[in-house]
Amino acid sequence: MSKKKVVLAYSGGLDTSYCVKYLTEDKGYEVHSVLVDTGGFSAEELKSVEEKAYAMGVTDHKSILAVNDFYQNCIKYMIFGNTLRNNTYPLSVSAERVFQAKSIAEYAKKIGADAVAHGSTGAGNDQVRFDMIFNIMIPGVEIITPIRDMQLSRDAEIEYLKSKGVEMDWSKAQYSINQGIWGTSVGGKETLTSDHNLPNSAYPSQCIKDSEETVTLKFNKGELVGLNDEQFENPVDAIQKLNSLASAFAIGRDTHVGDTIIGIKGRVGFEAAAPMIIIKAHHLLEKHVLTKWQQYWKEQLGSWYGMLVHEGQFLEPVLRNVEKFLEDTQDHVTGEVIVKLHPYRFTLQGINSSYDLMASEFGSYGEMNKGYSGEDVKGFSKMLSNQVMIYNNVKEKNEQN
Repeated sequence: MSKKKVVLAYSGGLDTSYCVKYLTEDKGYEVHSVLVDTGGFSAEELKSVEEKAYAMGVTDHKSILAVNDFYQNCIKYMIFGNTLRNNTYPLSVSAERVFQAKSIAEYAKKIGADAVAHGSTGAGNDQVRFDMIFNIMIPGVEIITPIRDMQLSRDAEIEYLKSKGVEMDWSKAQYSINQGIWGTSVGGKETLTSDHNLPNSAYPSQCIKDSEETVTLKFNKGELVGLNDEQFENPVDAIQKLNSLASAFAIGRDTHVGDTIIGIKGRVGFEAAAPMIIIKAHHLLEKHVLTKWQQYWKEQLGSWYGMLVHEGQFLEPVLRNVEKFLEDTQDHVTGEVIVKLHPYRFTLQGINSSYDLMASEFGSYGEMNKGYSGEDVKGFSKMLSNQVMIYNNVKEKNEQN
């Protein structure tokens, strides 16, 4: 009798290493490990993960590059929407999990797998994101989640792997690190409490520059297409180049506190140098080139879009409607944003755009009006205050009686 096939979402970390040993040796599955690269692995790292997977006992291992799919179908719209969860977190892992799950589901269908598996715990968001995509795309295929189902601690996983003769750098296993093109999340003992911060050593990037550096971001219809004098055909390349520049300053570190899909509060550390700079620079450019009401509705829908992505609802058709709105707002979001990089922070210096609505021929704020007269403003102010004047008058008369 042939073994049942299971496709495992694999990264080579502690949780997925546990899953390989458990599924192959304890449960007798034929494990097909799949690493879905959303921009967090070098060629050398991918090779190392593959070697590790085979050493752990998988039948077959495959790496799937999904970074362009991730950018074109999600990151682009999160930039258009200036999307930050709780005004803090650029949805680094939240968003990429959906694209990893999609690739896993498609591969499971391709090889006719009996089951899919992932290493999510029972206390986080990833379990819901993976499960939802699998339930939608491959209904009826069994979903196996050993860490969640057995309520395993990281220490218990380490002891199990040691009992199987597995050798790893156990000090690194103390932190859960997920790296992708849109940022890196870092979870550890400090994020399990409300009053401790991650140590500097827990972050993958360290500050190696102590001077200031200016970089000019060039946007075309909302997409990053240039840095300083360098132009990029693919915005993915621009994002990666900016991240390499800004990571040297250890920019983009913070701790996100949020409401999980399952209803509990959670904390996670992250570093997202390029995403934070891009979103803030893009937002500044929009302040100059969009109208008040364009900005207002973008803020509402950009935040809502991020919430649905965060909660694993990426395949909900309404997101395609929101994406069309967000894209339509970007026609004039073209220009340059000057950013100064400092150790551990950045500052926005200003913008240059032919669509800048601070056009001097119509006046300078706080200085001189050129497009209207003082009498125009008097009449405008009188009419604008008319209804509230009537309200206050009626209110005062009734209170006197």
